[in-house]
Amino acid sequence: MTAQFWEALPGDAVRCGLCAHACRIPRNGKGICGMRVNLRGKLVSLSENIMTSPHLDPVEKKPLYHFLPGSKVFSFGSVGCNFSCKFCQNFAISCLPSKSGSVTGQRVEPVEVFRLAEQQRSSLVAFTYNEPTVSFELMFAVAGLLQTTEKRCIMVTNGFMSEDCLLSLRRRISAANVDLKSFRESFYRDLCGGRLAPVLDNLKTIRKIGWWLEVTTLVIPGLNDSDDEIRDIARFIRDELGPDTPWHLSAFRPAYLMSDRQATTQGQLEHCWNVARGEGLNFVYLGNVSSPMGASTSCPKCGMLCIERRNGRVSSKMTTRGICPKCGEPLPGVWE
Repeated sequence: MTAQFWEALPGDAVRCGLCAHACRIPRNGKGICGMRVNLRGKLVSLSENIMTSPHLDPVEKKPLYHFLPGSKVFSFGSVGCNFSCKFCQNFAISCLPSKSGSVTGQRVEPVEVFRLAEQQRSSLVAFTYNEPTVSFELMFAVAGLLQTTEKRCIMVTNGFMSEDCLLSLRRRISAANVDLKSFRESFYRDLCGGRLAPVLDNLKTIRKIGWWLEVTTLVIPGLNDSDDEIRDIARFIRDELGPDTPWHLSAFRPAYLMSDRQATTQGQLEHCWNVARGEGLNFVYLGNVSSPMGASTSCPKCGMLCIERRNGRVSSKMTTRGICPKCGEPLPGVWE
C-alpha cells in the first residue's frame, strides 16, 4: 500500500514526511524506521496491515491516570520504530524489525481490528507497544472506523512525528502519553537515535489541540536522573504544558542493549519525585516500583485522597466525576 506523507524527488528518490527524521530514501531503499520503503519511486509501508500483542489492559498501564481511571482499554501494537533506543522494553517488535526489515505479526485489515475492539466491549482503544505512527495508515484507518462508535482512542508515542502527521490525527485521538526520554540533546542522539526539539514542539502542539496529555520519563541512573535534569523537565512541563499535566517517573529495568546496567531503585525514584514536586507540579507519579509515594491521586487544593492505586491499578475511588469530595475542587482530567 502506498504510504502517506511523502514527496517524489529526482532520480526516483523520495522524501518521507511521517516524522522529524524526514528521510531521503533512494530507490529500493528504506527509511530509518525500516518500515517505509521506496519501491520504484513510490513510498510503501511494510507495516500498514500488521498487528501485534492485542491485549486488554487497565488504562493506568499506558500510563494514563487522569483519563477515565479504572477503565479497561483494548491495546495493540504493530512493528517498527523511528527511534533506536538502547534500553527499549519492547525491542522484539520495535527495534529488531526496524533493523532487519523482517515483518512478523498478524496480518489484518482495519475492519478486523475494529471488530476485535468491538468484541472487547471496552470504551477505549490504545495504539501502543511500538511507535504507532510508524504504522500510521493502520492507526488512521482503525481510529476512523471507531469514530462511528462511542469508543475513544489513545496513543502511546515517542512524540517524534511530523506536524502534518500529528495534525491529521487531531480529531481521531482523545488522549496521549508521550515519552519525554530526557531533556538533553546528547541523550536523544546517542541513546535513542533521535532529537529532543521535535518532541518538545509536539508536546506543546498536543496541548494546544486539546487531547488529554500525560508525560512519561524512564529514569535511568547516571544518564537522565540528575537533579538539574529532573528540574529542567519539571519546569518545561509546568511552564509549557501546565502544572496539572501528570508526569510519570518510571523505574528503568535492564533490557535490550543495556541489560547489564543497574536498575533504578525505589529510593532513587522517590528522590526524583521530591525534586519534581518541588518545581510546582501537582501530579507526579511513580511507575515500576511498589512505593506508596506517587501512586495515588490527591486534591492539589486540600490534599484529600481522591483515587487510591496499588501496583498501578485503581483500588478505590472517592470521586467518580473528578470532583474532590472534601472541598469540591475539580480535578484535571477526563472522567466521563
